[in-house]
Amino acid sequence: MAEMKLRLIGDLINNAYARARHAFAERNVAGYQQLAQLQASRGADYLDLNIDATRQVQVKLADMLSFLPEVIPAIQEVTALPLCIDNPSVAYHKVALRHYDRGKGAPILNSIAASRERLEEMIELIAEYNTLVIVMASEKFGDGGTEQCLYPGDVHSAAKHFVELLATKANRSNDQIIIDPGLAPVGADTYGLVNIGLDAMRLIRQDSDLRGVHLTVGLSNFAWGTPKYIRENLERAYLALAVEAGLDFVIANPEKSPEPLPADHAIVQQLRHALQLGRAGEGESQETAGFRQAEAVMEICNSAAPADD
Repeated sequence: MAEMKLRLIGDLINNAYARARHAFAERNVAGYQQLAQLQASRGADYLDLNIDATRQVQVKLADMLSFLPEVIPAIQEVTALPLCIDNPSVAYHKVALRHYDRGKGAPILNSIAASRERLEEMIELIAEYNTLVIVMASEKFGDGGTEQCLYPGDVHSAAKHFVELLATKANRSNDQIIIDPGLAPVGADTYGLVNIGLDAMRLIRQDSDLRGVHLTVGLSNFAWGTPKYIRENLERAYLALAVEAGLDFVIANPEKSPEPLPADHAIVQQLRHALQLGRAGEGESQETAGFRQAEAVMEICNSAAPADD
């Protein structure tokens, strides 16, 4: 496979980060402009725009809808980077796209998924505003609702379903579609979800009907729960494995140098080994393999711990 450029969607405009929370609390558009310019200077290709609630702050939909017409033009005033409009609400996207300056490039609608309410309206917006779109393929339609995908083939099938739907209903070509197979925190991944996502990427890249689609993950959760001294290298080690599997977009903090480590880097090799240990053997439960993987990840953390003074 030809080497692909890893494109970065900067995620600092998100209330999970203190600077963004402060800017939102004060409705300080200058604060958002600073975050936009910072990410542009660190090599971002797109800017994620997420002003929704987090564990640290409550936000009502009405508050977001009233602020979007002010903050979107302010961000676009100081940067030429297109936005990745990030919210599950169709109302959010309607307001955001109405106030988006298309002259800055095609925005990304982030995201559609099996669980989205008013999915048809989402797809109509994608067609009307001619956007790129992120598809969350980690969930699928089930009996009477939606279910999490627990096998790589399920993720591949969900991706294929949405690519066909977007081609039919929104006239999207494959290169306008970005598939997110999901990414779990590796330290608590007892269900093997990290391996499922990587294996799903390989299946998608092998499918000629899906040739040209892009693949992304949200990187910030991957090293959640691990010591701070190793998080960046764990994230970069994962990127090395994911790029091998076909990843070409990543949603991440540009301040953390989200570039893959070299394939022969010790942490890449250790993470590859840990994930291999997370694959269940014959007659073995996934939970057993998952705990074995978690122990191996803990060993990576311990071996990288700074020496005591």
